[in-house]
Amino acid sequence: MDGGTLMRALVLEGDFGIDNLKLKDRDVPKPGPGEVVLKMKAGSLNYRDLATVTFGGNPKLLPMVPLSDGCGEVVEVGEGVKRLKKGDRVAPSFFQGWQSGGPVAENLGPTALGSPIDGCAQEYMCLSAEGMSKAPANLSDEEVACLPCAGLTAWRALVVEGGLKAGDTVLVQGTGGVSIFALQFAKAMGARVIVTSS
Repeated sequence: MDGGTLMRALVLEGDFGIDNLKLKDRDVPKPGPGEVVLKMKAGSLNYRDLATVTFGGNPKLLPMVPLSDGCGEVVEVGEGVKRLKKGDRVAPSFFQGWQSGGPVAENLGPTALGSPIDGCAQEYMCLSAEGMSKAPANLSDEEVACLPCAGLTAWRALVVEGGLKAGDTVLVQGTGGVSIFALQFAKAMGARVIVTSS
């Protein structure tokens, strides 16, 4: 791996608030069984990231690395990993514990990137290989980094929960990330979209 044994991470420490974000040196992680190390290429900001840093939560979780979404390249593979290899470009799942099926409480909150699990605002991350999705080759690193929270939330709401089909009408509230993804998905599926925005 390039870059030596230290990496940079944006760390929230002491108390909540943007002024408490500091650039820190940390050890580059090593993968355990079933894990991969990613070199992060891009990250995206969600309202959740601002809320987590600004409004806080459990101070016992500090220090923490924020940022729920990112795109990285696998640079090291732990023992037993079969589905990913060095050089794969991936997006870490926002909920590391939710790989399939419906949402279950223990697979959600306790396994969220950016709090309580250290998030994507670091040069390298070590996570379970099962908590990754391979990145579509036609999307840039920045585009891939926008998919996990906003993209999947919109898809799940419209398609999985909503059963969207051609000819349906979809109301999109505002112009945030989830709304813009919902607009695009709905239009691509032949739905009529109404947008409310100031």
